[in-house]
Amino acid sequence: MITPISKENEKEWIKLCIALWPDATAESLREAYNTYKLSDFLYYTEDEAVAFISLSLRHEYVIGTETSPVGYLEGIYVMPEFRKSGIAKELVAYAKNWAFSQGCNEIASDVELHNEDSQLFHEKIGFTEVPRFVSYTMSLLQ
Repeated sequence: MITPISKENEKEWIKLCIALWPDATAESLREAYNTYKLSDFLYYTEDEAVAFISLSLRHEYVIGTETSPVGYLEGIYVMPEFRKSGIAKELVAYAKNWAFSQGCNEIASDVELHNEDSQLFHEKIGFTEVPRFVSYTMSLLQ
């Protein structure tokens, strides 16, 4: 069963988020959820939350897309003992339907260059890689 996060299941969501993003804190997760207007959903097997997906709408240009807004897969996590059981595929199908219901014709995601497992996962579920680039910044305060 897939259900939106709420006050009642927030602790389960935070636990799964920290498993994916170990440097995060409960407060930083709540702040990001509110700041970026995320739509996060938990996946339950019986009474246990074993996975989550974090989605957003991006109105700014997303590399490789042609329309706006774009549904954006911000994060997806399945507990290790439940992987390779179709849960992630089900969550992505849910995400596609969610994005379409929000007026999107496309869904996108990103993966850090070193995360080859995530890259393989994205390709396996139907994402197409777009051209890669390297980002730079420069401080103006020096």
